[in-house]
Amino acid sequence: MVGRGRAGRNRGSSRFGIAVGIAEAGSDTILHDMRIRAVLIDMDGTIWESPVDWSEVRRAVGVPRDSRTIIDHLEGLPPAERTERQAILHRFEAEGAEGGWITDGTRELLAHLRERGIHSALVTNNSARSAETVLARHPLPFDLVATREDNPMKPDPAAFLEPLRRLGVPPEAAAVVGDSHLDLLAAIAAGIPTVILVAPKVWARVALPEGAGFHEVRDLHEVVALLDCLGRDVDSTATT
Repeated sequence: MVGRGRAGRNRGSSRFGIAVGIAEAGSDTILHDMRIRAVLIDMDGTIWESPVDWSEVRRAVGVPRDSRTIIDHLEGLPPAERTERQAILHRFEAEGAEGGWITDGTRELLAHLRERGIHSALVTNNSARSAETVLARHPLPFDLVATREDNPMKPDPAAFLEPLRRLGVPPEAAAVVGDSHLDLLAAIAAGIPTVILVAPKVWARVALPEGAGFHEVRDLHEVVALLDCLGRDVDSTATT
C-alpha cells in the first residue's frame, strides 16, 4: 500500500493506489510538472538496516530522545565533554556500519533510477567513515555520496542543496527518499516537492511538521512503483 501522507491528518487515497505527487506550503498546493532528475536517498533506516538501537545510543551519549540530532545536542557541550561523548557515538556508528545489512529493494531502486537516467545521491547524517564502510562492504552505484563531513546535516536544507548543485539539478526536479522528519524538514526547506518516507518510526512520525505533504510507503519496492507513477503523471501532463 502506498499513500499520500500529511502530518497531523489522515492519509488520502489515490488512483492506482498511489498518490499523485503534491506538497503543501502553507495554503498553496504545488503540482509536480517537472520530471524527476535526481533522487536523494538517506542511509540509516532507508537503504541500510543497522543492528544498533538508537534509543540506547542516546542514553549512552546522554542526550534525550527528541527531534534534534545527537550531533546537534553535543555541539553545545564543553570541548572535552563533547569529545568524550562523540567517541561513544562513533563506536555505535562503527558497529552499525560493520554489522548492518542492505535493505531489501535497495539494488532494485538504484537500478531503476540508472535505467531511467535519474541521478542518485546518498545523503546521510552519518560519518564519512560509516558511509565508506557500508559502501566497501556493499558497492552501490550512487552518483554522489554526501556525509556530515561534506555538508551541513539534515534538517539544514544545504544537506540537499549542495549535492543537487554538484549534480546540476534544481530542487524542483529532485525527490527525497528517507525515513524521518529530518528528511522531510530538509526537503521542505530546500524546495524539493517530492518526499517519500519509508515506514517512518513512531518517534520520527510525532516530529513530522503539521500539515506537511509527503508520500508514505512500506518498503523500497513501493518507492519504485511510486516513482513510476509520478513519471507517468508527468508524461500524461506533458502530452495533454
